[in-house]
Amino acid sequence: MGKSGSHNLAKRKLWNWISLIMVLLSLLLPPAYCQQCRIQRCNSEYVASTSPSGGLHDEGGTVTDVDFCTALRAYSQCTRRTSRGCHGDLTYHAALLSIRELFSQHNCSSDGPTSPAKAPSTSRPVASQLCDYESRALAQGPAGQHKKYAHCGLFGDPHLRTFRDEFQTCKVEGAWPLIDNRYLSVQVTNVPVVQGSSATATSKITVIFKAYLGCTEQKVYQATTEDLPTAFQDGSRGSASAGSSGGSEAGSLWISEHNGGVGGRQVRLQARHIGTSIIVRRVGRYLTFAIRMPEDTLGPAEESGGLQLCLHGCPRNELIQEHTLHRLGPPNAVPQGPAGLPLPHQAYSVERATTKCRETLQVEDVYFQSCVFDLLTTGDPEFSMAAFGALEDLKALPPSRLKQNPPRTPNNVPSAGGSSSGAQGSAVGTQVSTHSLLLLLTLLAALLLV
Repeated sequence: MGKSGSHNLAKRKLWNWISLIMVLLSLLLPPAYCQQCRIQRCNSEYVASTSPSGGLHDEGGTVTDVDFCTALRAYSQCTRRTSRGCHGDLTYHAALLSIRELFSQHNCSSDGPTSPAKAPSTSRPVASQLCDYESRALAQGPAGQHKKYAHCGLFGDPHLRTFRDEFQTCKVEGAWPLIDNRYLSVQVTNVPVVQGSSATATSKITVIFKAYLGCTEQKVYQATTEDLPTAFQDGSRGSASAGSSGGSEAGSLWISEHNGGVGGRQVRLQARHIGTSIIVRRVGRYLTFAIRMPEDTLGPAEESGGLQLCLHGCPRNELIQEHTLHRLGPPNAVPQGPAGLPLPHQAYSVERATTKCRETLQVEDVYFQSCVFDLLTTGDPEFSMAAFGALEDLKALPPSRLKQNPPRTPNNVPSAGGSSSGAQGSAVGTQVSTHSLLLLLTLLAALLLV
C-alpha cells in the first residue's frame, strides 16, 4: 500500500510539473499563431486561479480538492470554447490530455460549479459590468469579443436599410413601428410630401428605452419637425446607473447634441447598458433615423413577431419595388402633380437631379440613387441632404459585416524588402521547436505512467 501511494504521489507531481511546463511554453508562442487558437488564454486563467492569489487557497495556503475541481472544470470549459480553431494545435491537445488525467487524479466530476463560491473581489466588477454591455461581453471570454452589431436607417422618401442590410423604398404613411423588443421601442410617423403623390417623409420619431433593473428607469425621447430636443420627456438628459452620479455620460443612458454640418442638426442617444447608439437628424423640414445595436439584443425570431420595419422590412403592399432611374420617365421628364400641375418645388430632370446629388454624394451607390429618386419624385432639394446624412450615420454606426480591412497581423502585413517571409519562417521555426518539445513531454509522461 505504501509503494502504491508513493507511486500515485509521484505520478501526480509529474503531471503537475508537465502541466506547468506546458503552460509556460504555450505562453511563449508567437502572437500570430495565437490569433486562431486561444489555448494560451485558458492556460493562463487556470494557472492564475490555482496560484496563491487566485482565491482558491484556504488559510493554510493549500487548495482543497473541491476548489481544485472547480478550477479544473473552468479550465475544461475554456478549452471547449476555443476548440474550433485548435484542431491542429499540439498545445491544445496536450492540455486536453492533462485535463483528463487531473480529473481522474482528483476524482473530479465534469458537472458542477466553474467559479468559487466565495468571490469577495468580484462585487465591484459585477456592478460595473451590469450597466455596460461591452464589459459584459468581454467577461464572456473569446465568444464575447466577437459580438456582431446591426444597423438600421430610415431617411428621405422614405428609404429603409434593415438590420439584415436589405435596402427598400416604401410608402408607409402614418405611424409605423421600426423596433419593438424587450429593451426599446421606436416608432416613426410619416406624412405626405407632395399632394397627390405617394412620397412621404418622417415628421416624428418616438424612442422608448424600457426599464432595465439597476441601470435605468423607462425613458421616452420624442423628436418632431418643429422640435429636436436634447432631453427626454421628463426633462433629464440621462439616467443614472449603479455607482454613477447620474445625468451624464457616467450613467447608463444619455443624450448629446452634435452639429450635423451639411447633414443637418443631430442628436445622439447612447444606451450603454444595451450597447446601442441612435442618431436622429433634422434635415430641412423632415427627420432621419439611424441605430446600431448588438444582434443578440434584437431578440430571437419567436420573440420578435409583429410589425418591425427595421427587422422585417416594409409590408409588401407598402413597397416601391424599384427606384432605378428608368422607372421615373425619360431623361428630361418633369414630375407632375394632380391634374398635370407642376409640383410646388422646383422641377428636376434626371440630368439636373444627378448633378445636384453628385455635389454631395461622390460615389454612385444606393444612397446616391435614393437622392436622385427623391429629387425626381418630390422636387425638394433638401432630400439630397437627407441621403448624405444617412450615409454619414452609416459610417458612424457601421454594422459588423461592413468591416472590409482584415486585422493587421504579422501574417498579412508585408514588410519592405521581402522581410515578411523571413519573419514568418522564423515564427514557424519557433512553433515547430516548441511543438516538438511539447510532444516529447507528452510521450514521456505516457511512458512513465505505463
